[in-house]
Amino acid sequence: MAAGGYGRYRAAIFAAMFVGYTLYYFNRKTFSFVMPAVMAEVPLGKDDLGLITSSQSAAYAISKFISGVLSDQMSARWLFSSGLLMVGLVNVVFSWSSTVMAFAGLWFLNGLAQGLGWPPCGKILRKWFEPSQFGTWWAILSTSMNLAGGLGPILAALVSMNYDWRKTLSFSGFTCMVVSFVCLVLIKNEPADVGLPNIEQGAKKGKKGSSSDNSTLTELLLSPYLWVLSTGYLVVFGVKTCCTDWGQLFLIQERGQSMLVGSSYMSALEIGGLVGSIAAGYLSDRAVAKVGLSSYGNPRHGLLLSMMAGMCVSMFLFRITVTGDSPKLWILTLGAVFGFSSYGPIALFGVIANESAPANLCGTSHAIVALMANVGGFLAGLPFSTIAKHYSWATAFWVAEVTCMASTVAFFLLRNIRTKMGRVSRKAD
Repeated sequence: MAAGGYGRYRAAIFAAMFVGYTLYYFNRKTFSFVMPAVMAEVPLGKDDLGLITSSQSAAYAISKFISGVLSDQMSARWLFSSGLLMVGLVNVVFSWSSTVMAFAGLWFLNGLAQGLGWPPCGKILRKWFEPSQFGTWWAILSTSMNLAGGLGPILAALVSMNYDWRKTLSFSGFTCMVVSFVCLVLIKNEPADVGLPNIEQGAKKGKKGSSSDNSTLTELLLSPYLWVLSTGYLVVFGVKTCCTDWGQLFLIQERGQSMLVGSSYMSALEIGGLVGSIAAGYLSDRAVAKVGLSSYGNPRHGLLLSMMAGMCVSMFLFRITVTGDSPKLWILTLGAVFGFSSYGPIALFGVIANESAPANLCGTSHAIVALMANVGGFLAGLPFSTIAKHYSWATAFWVAEVTCMASTVAFFLLRNIRTKMGRVSRKAD
């Protein structure tokens, strides 16, 4: 009966978060979806477009970090639902606006609200799912972004055929607001909220978890493993961003490929990434189910290292073997393999940061490593393009490749350090 109770609540909670986060992501991109229609009505230059989109990106990075910390201090259910409500309100008000400053200001607020979405999801997933299921459901939930990103432009185009961009944004915003109240009703913070026993986290079979739930922030910050994860995530996310942002230009400008091949490469990378995220979650969960979690090492490390090695190999082949005469199938294969190998670790770093931290600080732990990933994303922008400007795209990709290889070797050497963050009892240690 208890198992049935868990199953019913898990299904409702996961469905609410999946639909809710799909709307979060869709409404993060609505301006991009309707940009041509907006530009036809409101005169916007490239600098104006950059200001609007950059204001959201900056706000999102700040808000996601703060939200991760807040998810440990307040109700994750309320945080997720209130963020979705604010996203909807901003989109509705945006549809009433007509000036660049109004657009930029509102999209900054959208970025702040967007940051309230993912950290509460990680907190709730950890509370409701066994450690041996956590990675799989984390990865499946992350595919809501792929769904919104893939279907969003098509859906927005279909709606705009019958309605203008203002009505499109209003409808999208009102949908968010309605669903936010549904999420507030369906999502529960933990099993104890509905009279079910809470799930024991991070324990080996027959043993209670060694991490205390009352660890302090200082104890978390002094955990070396937190910074090992943060550095690894910075490198992996930065290298992935290099390939997604600049891989198309490398193919066109230095390898003489067509724009069609460049865009096809990007699509193959995203499809490979979707498969890689789910595979990483499922396969690493099987490893956890087999041996459990302990204070030293992590069963997910083997798969994480294998995928990071796959990133290095696929980048090397991409840089060395692709020429103007290379078969399209080979280029698409390299894109899919890199996507598979890079999105898998991105999912795993988030899972490991969450499950290795004490329960009262898992949101903060994920916020810190995610902030470092954003630093990696920044380094993949202007610094990376500056190397390409002074040398070549091939040289810039070589730098990214060597950095990824060094990070993989370092992570391999440190794979068996103490992975349980926060306070650990002397007996368990």
